[in-house]
Amino acid sequence: MPTVSLPDLTLAYDLHGDDTTRTPALLVMGFGLPGRVWRFVVPELAPERRVVTFDNRGVGQSDAPPGPYRMSQMADDAVRLLDHLGIERVHLVGVSMGGMVSQELALTHRDRVATLSLIATHPGGMHNRLPRIAGLWHFLGANLARTPERRLRAVARLLFPRAYREAAGDRLIEILAEDFAEPPTKLARRAQLAAVFHHDTRARLARLSDLPTLIVKPERDVLIHPRASELLHRLIPSSRIMRLDDAGHGLIRQKAPELGEALRAHFRAGE
Repeated sequence: MPTVSLPDLTLAYDLHGDDTTRTPALLVMGFGLPGRVWRFVVPELAPERRVVTFDNRGVGQSDAPPGPYRMSQMADDAVRLLDHLGIERVHLVGVSMGGMVSQELALTHRDRVATLSLIATHPGGMHNRLPRIAGLWHFLGANLARTPERRLRAVARLLFPRAYREAAGDRLIEILAEDFAEPPTKLARRAQLAAVFHHDTRARLARLSDLPTLIVKPERDVLIHPRASELLHRLIPSSRIMRLDDAGHGLIRQKAPELGEALRAHFRAGE
């Protein structure tokens, strides 16, 4: 992966697609995961435009400076990456924690964002930070498991509904093993969790009423309560919401074709 050396850290990124005539897309990943986890969505978007993925501070091949981190800090990391790449405006897409980073980026660097897409994420507040009981249990299992096998099984239960897991079989665990092979350190996870805990954009989101915004709500999400997507929809008055009845938190794998189609249409409408 290429890297950019910023004053306080080195950030790793990837570029996909060759068409530089259209506004590029910037995809922001969630908690504890590298940018390569977008690998099922990228092929849906890259034939039409340049797509940028990257490793947030603390994960993958990017540096892990001491925490705690803040959403504004990670949003600035993304903007500095765009500066390095000479990109003025992007279609901004964030999933889970990456959706929180994306909210902050859109609020603080509105001129850099052509459209906003928020996937399986929330605007902050104590009720939204707390997952369902099953989600909390699987999250703890994924982060505290003593063996890779137990960790991956917990991740699968955290991300995907039972029907999808049973249909995918062992192939799903193989896919997850590729994405979750190198978890971040405990310190990096704590640093990112601090950013999640302090995230709260509720009072500011109305400022984005002129920004074309798509909210994607997985109805079977056990990590971030689906009601948080409805709240985002209310707080951003001009937003549109896409409801996926059988999708879990891992919808960027489970529903990649449907998600790609919706994102392509959203980008085109924003242009």
